Amino acid sequence: MLMSNPIRFALIGTGAISAIHAQVIAEISGAQLTAAYSVAGLEAFAAKWGCAAAASLDELLARKDVDAVCITTPSGSHGEPAIAALRAGKHVLCEKPLEITPQRIDAILAAARESGTILAAVFQSRFGHGAQTVKRAVDAGRLGRLTLASAYVKWWRTQQYYDSGAWRGTWEMDGGGALMNQGVHAIDLLTWFAGVPVEVKANIATLAHERIAVEDTAVAALRFPSGALGVIEGATSAYPGWNKRIELSGDKGSIILEDDTIKFWQFENELPGDAEIRAGGGGDGAIGGGAANPMAISTEGHRRQIADLCDAIREKRQPAVPGSDARNAVAVICAIYESAKTGQTVAVR
Repeated sequence: MLMSNPIRFALIGTGAISAIHAQVIAEISGAQLTAAYSVAGLEAFAAKWGCAAAASLDELLARKDVDAVCITTPSGSHGEPAIAALRAGKHVLCEKPLEITPQRIDAILAAARESGTILAAVFQSRFGHGAQTVKRAVDAGRLGRLTLASAYVKWWRTQQYYDSGAWRGTWEMDGGGALMNQGVHAIDLLTWFAGVPVEVKANIATLAHERIAVEDTAVAALRFPSGALGVIEGATSAYPGWNKRIELSGDKGSIILEDDTIKFWQFENELPGDAEIRAGGGGDGAIGGGAANPMAISTEGHRRQIADLCDAIREKRQPAVPGSDARNAVAVICAIYESAKTGQTVAVR
């Protein structure tokens, strides 16, 4: 049942991920989809989801029945509509990555500050119970001094996946390959848990696909501000693909998170509840997916994130994943690309 005063959403972009946003908005009692705009597929989308079809971006942003906008265009075209929406006084939820360079993200963040509206970034993995449990343990210092922090995203994408859209596998619109498009969620979790690395040394390659300009295989060595070391492995070249994995170790404990399931949980100082977490009580099977099929993902993470945004708008607070957080993963990925290109160790900035 719809609330009497719902947060009214519009979508910019009606590609594959837009259907998840539309479905989730329909499921949340405090949200309503009122309009959409896209350069292609707009009429069919509007008819399916029962919303208005705006003839232009300006028309969409001028509508009085739009409080917030979801940006679901290709990665390299997030900036222009996001900035326009913020300047029009609309709150914005932008799909990952927020943009494909830190400089473009900084322009979006500046628009959000100037407008005083809310900017949220889609990183639905943070909303899993497992990820939340890990974050609390790290923040409580249960690992002791962090020594190793690594992320592994060994996924598979078919050649058909890359051939299905002209923007896929391009630097200009995809912003990169296995790291920027697929690995960004795990890299966000890694920086959320362990902080942003200060420097990276990396290699990337295209090994399993044709007709793409970007990497399908990447490996990077990391050094964190604390002195901890780590590794990022990202691939769409690893058949058949398996769950993303975060490994954290310190001198007082270690954790392994696979998708949102806690696979290892051991500390020098045992606390009540640890045995339950090891027995399966710390994870969330409703969050995750996408290892072999980009659309085989749960909608639950998006539902929790959009519900949080609705609450943030009503309560006039920052969302759980503010836009500023989205810069971190992109800064790491761009440093990896620079290191692979130059052969040098590169500072993350």
